[in-house]
Amino acid sequence: MSTQLVTEGAAVRRRSARAHAVYALGPATMLGGVLWAFLQPYRVTLLHPHGQGFWWLAIEPPLLVILAGIVFAFLVAPGVIEDLEAAESER
Repeated sequence: MSTQLVTEGAAVRRRSARAHAVYALGPATMLGGVLWAFLQPYRVTLLHPHGQGFWWLAIEPPLLVILAGIVFAFLVAPGVIEDLEAAESER
């Protein structure tokens, strides 16, 4: 194995502040949904269903916020970060 290949493989890429901010949006949104659910537990009817149907139980605002954070973190953020890094490498 050539030392040149090892040196190139060991190079660590640093992300910009913008990339870190985009990466943090998904977890911050999920945390906001969890905090909302704890601060206003009466909004989560999973705790007291009282004969409600599935959609009434599944579609709750704090749960939707958590879902939006998950979708952003795993589907949207990687592409945005890739585009940011590509734009910064062109500079």
